[in-house]
Amino acid sequence: MAFSFFAVAVFLYLGLEVPEGSPGPATAAQEGVQITYGSVIKLMHERTKFRLHSHDVPYGSGSGQQSVTGFPNVDDSNSYWIVKPPPDSSAKQGDVIPNGTIIRLQHMRTRKWLHSHLHASPITGNLEVSCFGGDMNSDTGDFWRLEIEGSGKTWKQDQRVRLRHVDTGGYLHSHDKKYSRIAGGQQEVCGVREKRPDNVWLAAEGVYLPIYTSK
Repeated sequence: MAFSFFAVAVFLYLGLEVPEGSPGPATAAQEGVQITYGSVIKLMHERTKFRLHSHDVPYGSGSGQQSVTGFPNVDDSNSYWIVKPPPDSSAKQGDVIPNGTIIRLQHMRTRKWLHSHLHASPITGNLEVSCFGGDMNSDTGDFWRLEIEGSGKTWKQDQRVRLRHVDTGGYLHSHDKKYSRIAGGQQEVCGVREKRPDNVWLAAEGVYLPIYTSK
């Protein structure tokens, strides 16, 4: 019941419209549903089960931008991300997302974009991953290429995926190394240029918009 109320709140907050005649939004309880543009999802790190998370706390080093971490608890409103295309794309809300597509992830609470660059991450010195910009402020540092593991052609809720940063070539990555102070107990999220087991993610909880079908 709580999740249903959240789903309604998300759609009211974002002003999302379900195409007439289409089924209602799916939730993560329905395995294998397509992820479409406009869906609001949590990304789970496959090995550690932590969720990709951000909050209005800046890094104390590197870029000083809004920090991104891995969060241990499932019930956390700061771990929701809106799946969007690049600004110049012709893709529409409700379109499926093929393998190899460039996407953006907008943090639902702060409206900033999942971002990376050549600054060093705080714990391991890999590529820093931050949140930056806003609704009307986005650049190529927010572009991530979807790489689906296996034979899948479009992104689905139960698929293993990697997200590769377009500008730096770094894969979205996390591991067991945790912060001890401001974000105590949360894992570092960073970028690494090598394909490793620790840069595999799965779409978990969320509100999945139905596939748009024109009449």
